[in-house]
Amino acid sequence: MGEWNQQIAKEAIFSGFFRDKCRGRPSTLHEFGEFLRIPKNSKQIFESNSPGRELVILTGRTKTAEIPAIPLFRSTISQPQGILLATSHPILRLGPKSKRVCPLSTVEKATKTINGAQILVEMLVRLGTDTIYAYPGGASMPLHQALREQRDRIRTILPRHEQGGCFAAQGIARSTGQVGVVMGTSGPGATNLVTGIADAKLDSVPMICITGQVPQSVIGSDAFQETPMVEICRAITKHHYMITNIRDVARILKEAHYIASTGRPGPVLVDFPKDVQLDSLPLDDVDFDPPMNLPGYRPQVPPVRPEQIRQIIAAVRRAKRPVLYVGGGCIHSEASEELTRFALRTGIPVTMTVMGLGVFPGTHPQSLHMLGMHGTVYANYAVDQSDLLLAFGVRFDDRVTGKLAEFAKHGKIVHIDIDASEIHKNKEAHIPVHGDVREALTALNAALTDEDVPDLTEWHQQIAQWKSSHPLSYSCPGDSILQQYAIEELWRQTQNKDAYVAVGVGQHQMWAAQFYKFDKPRRWLSSSGLGTMGFGLPAAMGVQTAHPDSLVIDIDGDGSFQMNIQELATLHCEKLPVKILLLNNQHLGMVVQWEDRFMSGRRAHTYLGPVDHPEALGEGDGTMPGDTFPNFVKIAEGYGIRARQVRSRAEYPQALAEMLAHNGPYLLDVICPYQAHVLPMIPSGKTVRDIIVE
Repeated sequence: MGEWNQQIAKEAIFSGFFRDKCRGRPSTLHEFGEFLRIPKNSKQIFESNSPGRELVILTGRTKTAEIPAIPLFRSTISQPQGILLATSHPILRLGPKSKRVCPLSTVEKATKTINGAQILVEMLVRLGTDTIYAYPGGASMPLHQALREQRDRIRTILPRHEQGGCFAAQGIARSTGQVGVVMGTSGPGATNLVTGIADAKLDSVPMICITGQVPQSVIGSDAFQETPMVEICRAITKHHYMITNIRDVARILKEAHYIASTGRPGPVLVDFPKDVQLDSLPLDDVDFDPPMNLPGYRPQVPPVRPEQIRQIIAAVRRAKRPVLYVGGGCIHSEASEELTRFALRTGIPVTMTVMGLGVFPGTHPQSLHMLGMHGTVYANYAVDQSDLLLAFGVRFDDRVTGKLAEFAKHGKIVHIDIDASEIHKNKEAHIPVHGDVREALTALNAALTDEDVPDLTEWHQQIAQWKSSHPLSYSCPGDSILQQYAIEELWRQTQNKDAYVAVGVGQHQMWAAQFYKFDKPRRWLSSSGLGTMGFGLPAAMGVQTAHPDSLVIDIDGDGSFQMNIQELATLHCEKLPVKILLLNNQHLGMVVQWEDRFMSGRRAHTYLGPVDHPEALGEGDGTMPGDTFPNFVKIAEGYGIRARQVRSRAEYPQALAEMLAHNGPYLLDVICPYQAHVLPMIPSGKTVRDIIVE
């Protein structure tokens, strides 16, 4: 009997690996008194000889016999590198070099077979998934049974709507960089995921989206709760699968994870018919690390060529008015540190897209903050006047560029992106670089010399003048609470707390981007490409799941918040202490702003109160009603969430501090006037010369 076997035997007892579930204390193995039939020729097996004696290992040939033993072990399977024990508790894998006992099984009551649903869940665990948001239904019940069996290894959270679950999975992915996982059943459960999948595609969020599907025998017959999810999602996923054979389950999950997380990240759909979920295989036949079959997928990008680095450095050396224009690609690439190093070394000012906020410290003097439609005047002026635009991890979105022909037309453009299809797609680049932006920045930092650093004194003076002349500002109308003030005060109270902030979509989203300064990446979560109302609350919920000890805040508007208000139940039931700053102006504020600017102020279904109120047609006196609709405080309390309403600017700081100090979820309903507009504003399709500042 080798020393390693004795060590494992002792550790199995004394480490407390086995627990008496009834009494919740460590149990030695000999306390169990059932019987085990030992197969003849069993090479190695644990057994407890009799009560009060230490566990021993029997080796060599033995006759079949019934002896006192622990009830865990029902059979043994000889393995070259140890033994595999099929048990009613997690199976144990023992290797010659092992120093501890580790769980392996995918099932509570182990058998010699495993079904498709169990294989999928085991693969999720092996791929590093520790949390899944999943809503059950008829076509996904086997998957939920498998998740139940694995509840000690993977946390399953029940959202109150599949869209909420999808955004929560995004919250995990966006804040960690890992692959988020969500699951729904067939039919309406699956289609409820579609908006979240499209949102992830546009913002390049790595996700695996699993949908139950009706059995293959009835696919195409308009069966109950049948929808063709592959066809529906074909254009809004990075890739999509339907599993038609149980032997493909492990490979498809491995490929889905790889595709979602490599290259330009994105969502992958896995549609899983119920008959394949229930089909079974001998456990020994399953390869949990199968070879992938992706002949057309080559996410590996070529290294940035030395001559490209020399070209970029030469352009930097000659520049008089350079600007770094950086976006979400820098965050996906984990390039923040290298970007900051490059910016500080060269002195080049940095402007960020709404997807890139936090990749360079927003409080640093070199930050120009956000550019684009609602970006700062000085960021837009600087880009317009630049003679070198270093576009790193961006896609020249229309909300940034306005009229493309007029955008950054005075200078040279360097465009680095991991997705070759983005190069020259919207704007021609003078120095195009297909590559990983972090690797490119690392190479730039290594090659940059003191002689390459340009003298930007005059450029800094010009930018300082623009900042002085056109700062982000707002008026202070008496005791009412402007949304800009509410967000800025939130930043003042949380700037040293390393908070995560998710937002809905609308005016509050843009004001949060303007007035909350992010100094680290992955702290800001925004539905940027699709602009999905209802994103904020469930996204914050997912962030809190991934960062249980962190301060997580949802800044939301009353219109956006109601899109997924049901997730208050998830906060309460899962004990997720998300703080909700609800900026309530009783209107769809961004649409109201466009009505005021371009529709002569005619209200067309943008008032969120009763239709017989004069505000519904824009004929009110402009004051906020004494009783706002709905009563968010009562709704929150009905869900078990503590809540408070505040209307006075004088009372707001204390109310905000109370919310932040609360140890559970909290909703602060802040009543704000609806007349304020998000400024600056470049109208759609216009240029920086058309910017509206008042």
